[in-house]
Amino acid sequence: MGTTINPQSVIELFQKLVQSKTLIGDEQAAADLLVAEMHALNYDQVNIDTNGSVVGVIEGGKPGPTLLFDSHIDTVGITSPESWRYPPFGGDIIGKRLYGRGASDMKGAAAGMVIAAASVDREEISGRVVISASVMEEVLEGRALQAVMEEFPPNFVVICEPSDLKLVHASRGRAEIVIETFGVSGHTSTPDKGVNAVSAMLPVIEAIGQIDLPVDDILGRGVMELTDMISSPYPGFSVIPDGCRATYDRRLVLGESWESVQRSLAGLPTIPGARVEVSLVEESYRTYTGNELKMEKWFPAWAFPRDHNFVQIAAQGLQNAGLPVEYDIYRFCTNGAYSAGFADVPTIGFGPSTSALCHVVNEYIELDDLVNAARGYVGIIEAVLA
Repeated sequence: MGTTINPQSVIELFQKLVQSKTLIGDEQAAADLLVAEMHALNYDQVNIDTNGSVVGVIEGGKPGPTLLFDSHIDTVGITSPESWRYPPFGGDIIGKRLYGRGASDMKGAAAGMVIAAASVDREEISGRVVISASVMEEVLEGRALQAVMEEFPPNFVVICEPSDLKLVHASRGRAEIVIETFGVSGHTSTPDKGVNAVSAMLPVIEAIGQIDLPVDDILGRGVMELTDMISSPYPGFSVIPDGCRATYDRRLVLGESWESVQRSLAGLPTIPGARVEVSLVEESYRTYTGNELKMEKWFPAWAFPRDHNFVQIAAQGLQNAGLPVEYDIYRFCTNGAYSAGFADVPTIGFGPSTSALCHVVNEYIELDDLVNAARGYVGIIEAVLA
């Protein structure tokens, strides 16, 4: 089929998306922009679902499978705004780079997939393309995508997170785990009358650092990293804390379950008179549409072998688009935790830029990468829906 992409149309839409400030839970500006763009590109269906995700559908001329592309339109916030060389929401193009929050994570991919899907010859494809511009990914990977997939059940999913234009066939998962120690409060002038919960946490942290985390051949070794710790009461004035809460980011590999992680954390040591509890974080967030999203923060790892039929067809599509094929894994967590990890739908990852440019000051994307990603999306569509 050999569809060509108009690079300028991809860049223009991308720049407008970056200029739309869409922090977590406030994505409406980008959603409205994409709805208007999809209508202008004559998508067959366009709607905003109850969570605020934008869903566009391209119907092929013949019946066939459903191929879903997903990019999230929420971004993390701005830290140290004075350190940014260019305005975070300016979308400045300097040389062959575009700067701004969300440039790499992941509004470039969002623009690329929207333009790519509209560029194919609909009469030449068998099936449908569903474009999902989802919300709240930065805090609840896969929860908004779940709603899209329930409305438009896909046979195949492409997660458009940054992959250095490599074909991703596996991903680590993620869990947020809380470790709490409980002691006995007292006055700091008589510490022997209390049990300090912060002191009780110290041997717990040391023991967690000695845990032999699981390893698999595809995703490597799991990770368990301390991200914050706070005492209770806080701040404490002349008070021995009777509570201490530590949060760990646990990166999951294949075959892990919450039960297996709990077993690895059983019997954590502490000081006399204190106790330890382990739990999985459960949080709820409200979307810009007012809908509540709530779930335990357990996002499983997933993998499909390189010789899986979908992986190989997608690889052929990239070759047809004139792109080299290299395989990789996501070491971070994505919406694929739902599509592949929970729903077991064949899933790959492919996107412009690199994870090293996500969530950083002076975030940017190489425009050549952006255009090549859009070409790759066309190649995948034409190969899968041939």
